[in-house]
Amino acid sequence: MSNLVIQPVIALMTLTFFVWCYMYFLRLRYVVTNKISAQKLETPEQCNSVLPSDINKPSNNLKNLFEMPVIFYSICILSVSINLIDTTLAYFAWGYVVSRIIHSFYHCFSKSVMARFYAYFISSIILWVMLAKFAYMVVTVI
Repeated sequence: MSNLVIQPVIALMTLTFFVWCYMYFLRLRYVVTNKISAQKLETPEQCNSVLPSDINKPSNNLKNLFEMPVIFYSICILSVSINLIDTTLAYFAWGYVVSRIIHSFYHCFSKSVMARFYAYFISSIILWVMLAKFAYMVVTVI
């Protein structure tokens, strides 16, 4: 039964890994091609001023993948550790991951801010409903 929420956790971690790889691919290619000194990229502020916004998009998305997903990871880990998993929680977990994949796609590859916002908003709603469902399960079962 724990596989029901572990699989989406692994999927979100995999997304994070691919965004990280894509970020470094773009950055390193740009830095090498344009012969930019690493010293000019010492801080996030310097990266933002030296690198074009399309090169920084994956970096911004990577930061997003360490914000709200912390709540997702916590719910999933807690649900496995106290053995409170049902198919509804698993559906919410997969819904969250799919919406985060869509959000990452728009964040990294598109200029459509509204499409990205909708994906983010939907993922947030799914996450808050997932948290409410988990909290309800904890209160009523334990």
